[in-house]
Amino acid sequence: MKIVAQVKLLPASAHDADALAATLRTCNRAANAASEVAFAKDLKRRNVLQDAVYHQVKADFDLGAQAAVRTISKVCDAYATFKANLKAGNYGPEGSKRRIKAESKPIRFREASAQPYDDRMLTWNLDQRTVSIWTVAGRLKGIPFVCSDEAMKLLASRKGESDLVMRDGMFFLVATIDVPEPPVCELAGFLGVDLGIVNIATTSDGEIMSGRQVNRYRQRKRDLRTKLQKKRTKSTARVLKRQRRKESRWATQRNHIIAKKLVATAERTSRGIGLEDLTGIRQRVTAKKDQRARLSSWAFAQLGSFVRYKAQRAGVAVVHVDPRNTSRQCSNCWHTHRTNRVTQARFVCKSCGTTLHADHNGSRNIAHRADAAWQRGAVNRPSTA
Repeated sequence: MKIVAQVKLLPASAHDADALAATLRTCNRAANAASEVAFAKDLKRRNVLQDAVYHQVKADFDLGAQAAVRTISKVCDAYATFKANLKAGNYGPEGSKRRIKAESKPIRFREASAQPYDDRMLTWNLDQRTVSIWTVAGRLKGIPFVCSDEAMKLLASRKGESDLVMRDGMFFLVATIDVPEPPVCELAGFLGVDLGIVNIATTSDGEIMSGRQVNRYRQRKRDLRTKLQKKRTKSTARVLKRQRRKESRWATQRNHIIAKKLVATAERTSRGIGLEDLTGIRQRVTAKKDQRARLSSWAFAQLGSFVRYKAQRAGVAVVHVDPRNTSRQCSNCWHTHRTNRVTQARFVCKSCGTTLHADHNGSRNIAHRADAAWQRGAVNRPSTA
């Protein structure tokens, strides 16, 4: 399995920082030039596109040989991802305005987009916690970096490419590491997890992780942005810039905490984790006007991805199930009717009289469906110990 490790670079001078920023600008301008050729001549394969634009990109943008190769490869990877998104319907059905608009122009790269580096362009010195990195201003040696102890352990087995990223004037290196995936142990059932907005996660054990704090924080940030945007002064613009991505970072931290807790519970009790398959939920659900902001900012996909990769590292099986009627079906007698869910938080079965918290009932249904799918072999099972 692949794990991402991130380190923060600490350029010693303004010259080093400017060189890194200039490198990103130059490489992304070169990528845009290569993308236009790839789009106009339909050259999306790396070898074919490299033959067509390598010398032009290298000469026009004064790139090194390996930097030109990596830039062209980035363009081909972007078109491959775009093709996969089209196939998955992420740009709408064929013939829709959104899809036609996306297909009618070449892919563009922002000037601060990430740039891939291979071992010829980037050298790590883990003992001294420094890197030697290629830039358009020459090779910068001895650039210090900082990271967590866990990231340092991962970097010891690093192979392949790393990405140079700039966020809010700071520079990061993001490395992808292949780590061995532990075998899945014999399961004693599944821990069902119901995801929601009012309650971020509710387990089949009855534990509720409320979303009240997250929703209040998001509302406070929305009110602050609205207030600052109305003033339209230079000072408020500076405050808005400082606030950028602060909300998403905070929500990401919360998702990490919740995912870690869910995986630890499943691992301790020798169970797998059952999750709802919420792909395309925003297109399927029509939210009220006062709930649209909360729905659009709901990071359920991120939480699901955190649960999956943490579960993989712990040897915990994860099964996705159909979410239909999980909130209307009784987890005791299986009677299903829309009137079973009396309110957002209260479930009362009209058949057997079972009364539960609605999200708890839904999570129990998810656990049952995950266990049934696992027993039927309807999921791709990893190797077991």
